[in-house]
Amino acid sequence: MIHSRRRLTSKAGFTLVEIVVTVLIMGLMLTGITRLLTAVRTSRDLVHNIQEQQLAGPAILDLLERDLRGVFTTSMPLKSHLRVTNNVRVGLDADRIDFVATTDSLIWFGENDRQVRSDICEVGYCLRPNPDDSDFLEMYRREGFGVDEDAFEGGSYVLVHDHITGFNIEVFSEDGPDADPLEEWGMNPSDVETTGLPASLRISLEIELQPRLLRETQGHMRQKQKFLYTRVIRLPESLRLAQKDIPRYAIPSPASEAAAGEEGSEEGDMEVGGSGGAGGRGGAGGRGGGARTAPDGKVIIGSSADRPGGN
Repeated sequence: MIHSRRRLTSKAGFTLVEIVVTVLIMGLMLTGITRLLTAVRTSRDLVHNIQEQQLAGPAILDLLERDLRGVFTTSMPLKSHLRVTNNVRVGLDADRIDFVATTDSLIWFGENDRQVRSDICEVGYCLRPNPDDSDFLEMYRREGFGVDEDAFEGGSYVLVHDHITGFNIEVFSEDGPDADPLEEWGMNPSDVETTGLPASLRISLEIELQPRLLRETQGHMRQKQKFLYTRVIRLPESLRLAQKDIPRYAIPSPASEAAAGEEGSEEGDMEVGGSGGAGGRGGAGGRGGGARTAPDGKVIIGSSADRPGGN
């Protein structure tokens, strides 16, 4: 009897209380791990949403402002300086802006079996309905290599963003709080008041972000998906010139150079030109910085070394 009791005691398992305690401990551990994973996922989604909010809209406006700061007007008529078109697509504001900029082109172009970029290029921003989702617009950046006769057409298009819900441009022809905004600019070349460069532009961009949402936070975040970004860009007054005052490229004629040299020999030391005549040390035909007259009557300062074949 003593030996049989010892055998039964040695084969005994866990009691019910021990099993319940073990299950309870494991349940608490799994609950803690689940809460930790949920917190990590929520933090990841929050970081993603903040990045989208702070990077998408401002990055687009930074790109547009950089292009506008480099607007190019030299040797160009007023009608080719800037054009703003008021458009509506699928019930959403979809304005368009076109101009010529001195920012280096972002697209490489093939030229004589080489890939090159242009220092001066045609730039534009336009929108179209998103083919995959009719509730949104796609924004494209237009870029043309160099400048041709029609600075507002042609070029290559690069997708900027595909969840635009509004792009509105307001143009101000003068500074001051009482200035009235214009919806279009440069559409009528005969209208001097709305051609050339305006005083400033107010650009509004509305984007619906693509947040990562947990089921528990979808209802809370649904109304926070659209963000409106507004930026005012003032163009320098030194660029807002009349047509007759815009700097132009010109090639001087030999007769004009000779006349400028003779004036230099008669006048002596002048503020523009030099003390020598044509072919002298300071005249237009010598090594010195002579004065040359362009076909439009403006004086160009330079030396013979600036011309091909100069010494």
